Amino acid sequence: MIKAVVFDIGNVLIEWQPERHFDSFMDPEDRKRLFAEVDLHAMNDAVDKGGNLPELCTALAERHPEWREQILRWNADWLQMASPAIPQSVRLLRALRSKGIPVFALSNFGIGTFAMAEEKYDFLQEFDRRYISGHMGVIKPDPKIYQMLEEDCGVAPEALLFADDRSDNITAAKARGWQTHLFTTPQGWADRLVAEGLLTPEEAQ
Repeated sequence: MIKAVVFDIGNVLIEWQPERHFDSFMDPEDRKRLFAEVDLHAMNDAVDKGGNLPELCTALAERHPEWREQILRWNADWLQMASPAIPQSVRLLRALRSKGIPVFALSNFGIGTFAMAEEKYDFLQEFDRRYISGHMGVIKPDPKIYQMLEEDCGVAPEALLFADDRSDNITAAKARGWQTHLFTTPQGWADRLVAEGLLTPEEAQ
């Protein structure tokens, strides 16, 4: 029996497609070269582990002066990259909570970037518990972050239902005995919540 539902945030509740954003102001071929030559995602992982985005961005830009302007956009345009919200997923979050079902967030997110995001997206303040990697000092799919959630919330692993868009994060949760859903569309997630008896089809619209 599921006792709590766990949401990832990026690409589950909020779209996160940095390449798409960079394609909006760069030639796509140049953008591909930028992402091949500069490991922007590794920098973002460091932010998600608790690092300071402006400082890390500036340091990376100094190491790659030919891409300085573009690298600094990762910081300047961060809120534009983390958008838009995924409306049906937000409705599912609220529908679950309205029925008294505990809903947690488990997300790779920086300290400063999450503060920006929750100011823009009010639903990020509506979880019963929030497990944000920047504050925890560890990121998915490290097993430790799942263990930390279990120990804090007191819910047995098999009673947790977790939705994430990355298969490696799902695999790590499964290894701990969690019930999981690989998120591809909000409707697919809605159908899973209905199938589990947590929501009616009407509530999952």
